[in-house]
Amino acid sequence: MASELGLVVVCPDTSPRGPDVPDEKDNWQFGCGAGFYLDATQEPYAKNYRMYSYIAEELPALVAANFPVDMSRQAIFGHSMGGHGALTIALKNPERYRSCSAFAPIVQPSTAGWSRPAFEKYLGADQKSWRAYDATLLIEDGKRYPEFLVDQGTADGFLEDGLRPWLLEEACKKAGIDLTLRMQEGYDHSYNFISTFMDDHLKWHAGRLA
Repeated sequence: MASELGLVVVCPDTSPRGPDVPDEKDNWQFGCGAGFYLDATQEPYAKNYRMYSYIAEELPALVAANFPVDMSRQAIFGHSMGGHGALTIALKNPERYRSCSAFAPIVQPSTAGWSRPAFEKYLGADQKSWRAYDATLLIEDGKRYPEFLVDQGTADGFLEDGLRPWLLEEACKKAGIDLTLRMQEGYDHSYNFISTFMDDHLKWHAGRLA
């Protein structure tokens, strides 16, 4: 589908990796695999865990230098933690990304049970610094983006405690941001959910990148 639409899809890793990168091996909600697309300020994570800068600056520069792409037409999307990253990065760089969508994003990670501990480890105890990486709070603090597309499965086991798309819906409504929130009946958090609606997202982005 991406090829038919003339799109280049870039799939970055979710966190820094390597033998010298600090990590909690038995904690899938933190460290290797869970960088949360922020720039950590706390040791021992500040050196390596700079995923916001990687996605927003370093990776686009590498793509531009090595592939025949039009960098004036960029979009961003992601799933779960990646959906959180897509929303926050788009809100902070609205001039960069022409479109933004997400599958089952963590819309308010500063209060979600599976992300709050990671924020404290990466950013410290001062919760004011967390606001820069929380989509609902960025909107509350005045950040704007024209429109979002969000798909969320109704049978997602993380829906009530971790994802809570209604919080994004409320924030967007107050701010006048156009949000298309599609609650997909019976779908969970898995690959099948993403693969089922991926073509929809690619077409949605292609229409805005044209």
